[in-house]
Amino acid sequence: MQDRLEKAQTTLKAVDQLHVLRFWDELDESQREQLLAQVESIDWEEVARLVKTHVLVRPQTSTPENLAPAPWYPISPDKGQKDKYRKARQHGEQLLRQGKVAAFTVAGGQGSRLGFDGPKGSYPATPIRQVPLFCLLAQYIRKAEQKYECTIPWYIMTSTENDAATHDFFDEHGYFGLQPTNVMMFSQAMLPAIDASTNPGKVLLSAKDSMALAPNGHGGSLKALHTSGAIEDMKQRGVEQISYTQIDNPTAKVVDPLFIGLHAQDNCEMSSKMVAKAYPKEKLGNFCLADDKITIIEYSNLPDELAEQRDENGELRFQAGSIAIHMIQVDFVEQLNTRPGGFALPFNRADKKVAHIDLESGEPIEPDTPNAVKMETFVFDALPLCEQSIILQTDRIEEFAPIKNADAPDAVDSPATSKQLQTERAARWLEANGVKIARNDEGNVDAVIEISPLTAIEPADLKKLDLPQAIDSGTEVLL
Repeated sequence: MQDRLEKAQTTLKAVDQLHVLRFWDELDESQREQLLAQVESIDWEEVARLVKTHVLVRPQTSTPENLAPAPWYPISPDKGQKDKYRKARQHGEQLLRQGKVAAFTVAGGQGSRLGFDGPKGSYPATPIRQVPLFCLLAQYIRKAEQKYECTIPWYIMTSTENDAATHDFFDEHGYFGLQPTNVMMFSQAMLPAIDASTNPGKVLLSAKDSMALAPNGHGGSLKALHTSGAIEDMKQRGVEQISYTQIDNPTAKVVDPLFIGLHAQDNCEMSSKMVAKAYPKEKLGNFCLADDKITIIEYSNLPDELAEQRDENGELRFQAGSIAIHMIQVDFVEQLNTRPGGFALPFNRADKKVAHIDLESGEPIEPDTPNAVKMETFVFDALPLCEQSIILQTDRIEEFAPIKNADAPDAVDSPATSKQLQTERAARWLEANGVKIARNDEGNVDAVIEISPLTAIEPADLKKLDLPQAIDSGTEVLL
């Protein structure tokens, strides 16, 4: 430990953060181990650079001028696109069969906003069986592996907060029938909160044995893929494309042959899915063109006059909303991490209230106003760095039923709204196969329906099953 301490002292002194060890003599051995592990996990050169560029000065940010709506491939191809879509799906299926596609899930969140104690991936998400989110994705992968006679390696980014619990959850459930050797978990990097008021530029301590740490944003997932060795593992397996989804969306297609094929056929580095926004200021990022590059403008940053604009058909001009589903080339992720000057994605400053301790007394301080800077990266900031990128439209009932907020009157993106969307999607799949579904006067499904991913991951998978002729009002149906 003495050698580690001396190395930490040298590292911290070089970046003027030696105060992190201020209370070393007061710590017991386990506390010292925790603090050293934190210090060793931080890229201190990056921290020093960010202090100069994002803390001691405030970066200038502005919405790009001359924004235009980004083009996209529609849900249903027009006459001239049908052959392209057919060939794209075939190509995507071929890439899956050849083992060239991996699944990647960002799962660093806790279920605290849902009143749930544990990783969000262990949250029970389905209408009848209450299947956990991790299990749903695992079952999707198992079904896809069966359909395409392949192995789909699954990479899962956790956080320091939930990494151990996530590993335990997978162990307890036997990896949900997947081979453990094909599932790789790794933790997202953390960055310290930096004092912006009392001692500007200094890392804050949350306790005598701990820095005030926060995740480096979902863009950090692209860095973690590299630093964890996941990219190297993919290359050894022959994987060329990464299917990126987030854990809180139980209806996301973990792998989608059409999306994979369109992305690959157009030689894209990174591509995205979108849904048509329900209203102008819906809380979704807006796909736009800026300097002929696809970019995402946050809903809060898109000027009202643009958000409200409509075309000759009365549709929103800026209607393409991001649902955080992407296809990404393995080589592109490697390039983002190996460019001169460090990780390519820009950092964003966020002014926050961060509890910390006084460096003299060690007493806790609860600030009333923002006192610190946290820095994070956004995965969509990789889009303008692409030479080629496409957007594919999808239906929100088919593929966007996120669970973000606790159930409450008028709550959106809640467990209740997600379960309604899951039931509606299941009903549509059954109706497409000739099953009559009971609906109420408003047209909503008047039953509860759940289709396991092991049964079907698209409507065509139901064709060979012995389906009921009808689903009556008030019934629960599990397939």
